[in-house]
Amino acid sequence: MSTAPEPAPIIVTALFGHEDAAWLTGMRRRHFPPERNYLDAHLTLFHHIAPALADELKRRLAQETRGVAAPRAMLAGVMSLGRGTAFRVESPELEAIRTRLADAFLGMLMPQDQAGWRPHVTIQNKVEPGVARTLKARLEADYAPRPLAIAGLGAWWYRGGPWEPLSRHMFA
Repeated sequence: MSTAPEPAPIIVTALFGHEDAAWLTGMRRRHFPPERNYLDAHLTLFHHIAPALADELKRRLAQETRGVAAPRAMLAGVMSLGRGTAFRVESPELEAIRTRLADAFLGMLMPQDQAGWRPHVTIQNKVEPGVARTLKARLEADYAPRPLAIAGLGAWWYRGGPWEPLSRHMFA
């Protein structure tokens, strides 16, 4: 009998530099409902890649990062998620990477991943809309865009709870 875990969908994220990861995860811990917060802050590129594509995905992520300078990115503003709040991310270089990956897996992506990409880091979700509006207004009051360090790309198995690492691919 095999002890290997069942195949699961794969999530692809950008990996943050240490300081930004700590700051964003701290924001998430302060504002996300604690009973629903079992992940660090993250920037999702794809929500659901089929498990059968794991080897091809890892090859392509390595190709996009190995010897390549990290893409420039900015936390450009605060955005509403309706029942949550996020920081909007701007990065034409990261968007180009995502577009290449989406083109490589054309026809194999779920509708959510085929739709337009709105890069953001969620710091609050699944709260009452009024609570979300209050946080958004508070954050916007003194918000100034700031650089965001993108250190690499990560792939994760999604099995319903905390994500399980599949692979990490760091920029030069």
